[in-house]
Amino acid sequence: MKIGTDGVLLGAWCPIDNHPFSILDIGAGTGILSLMLAQRSSAEQIDAIEIDENAFEQCVENFETSPWGDRLFCFHAGLDEFMDEPEEQYDIIISNPPFYTEDYKTENEQRDLARFAEAMPFEDLVEAAHLLLSENGIFSVIIPFKEEEKFISLANHFELYPFKITRVKGTPTTEIKRSLLAFSRIKKEPSIDELIIETARHQYTEDYIALTKDFYLKM
Repeated sequence: MKIGTDGVLLGAWCPIDNHPFSILDIGAGTGILSLMLAQRSSAEQIDAIEIDENAFEQCVENFETSPWGDRLFCFHAGLDEFMDEPEEQYDIIISNPPFYTEDYKTENEQRDLARFAEAMPFEDLVEAAHLLLSENGIFSVIIPFKEEEKFISLANHFELYPFKITRVKGTPTTEIKRSLLAFSRIKKEPSIDELIIETARHQYTEDYIALTKDFYLKM
């Protein structure tokens, strides 16, 4: 699976001010989020879960060949299986969830699984965060902007409240496409800002470069 801009944005943006000891990456794919947080933090335990067999194998390989292999572990499981016996809580829970809600399918079942919301409904994701997040934990996601209000309302129901919101636009003239959301158990007024990725094709903004330059070989 290719590395998408969404994953890079979330991995670079996710707040880690709570100095996490443990991190959970839900729906890890290639493991990009876990790897980025391993690079950014000194968390000693970084667990990832991935249901798709090919993605799981790729994730394990990426973990093992990284400089942080001793801190990274991937479970081959769905969220429901992982939740059957929740043994601990995590200081950071992060997810780039599947969110294509259109009712068409492609011929590629594996890609569909990664891209369609029914593979992991937002309700299941938020409930898992509610159950698995430590007292001072942070839950971070990237979702379509059009789903932002619904997702925040859902999180409020589980007593998770946004404290940081960044709305992402591809260029200065395009519509807001994505919302980066960080939640905690503490209710307070969120800080809200906007991030523009490019001014023209491959002409990245200073804000985007500052956020992601530690993760690209050329930027």
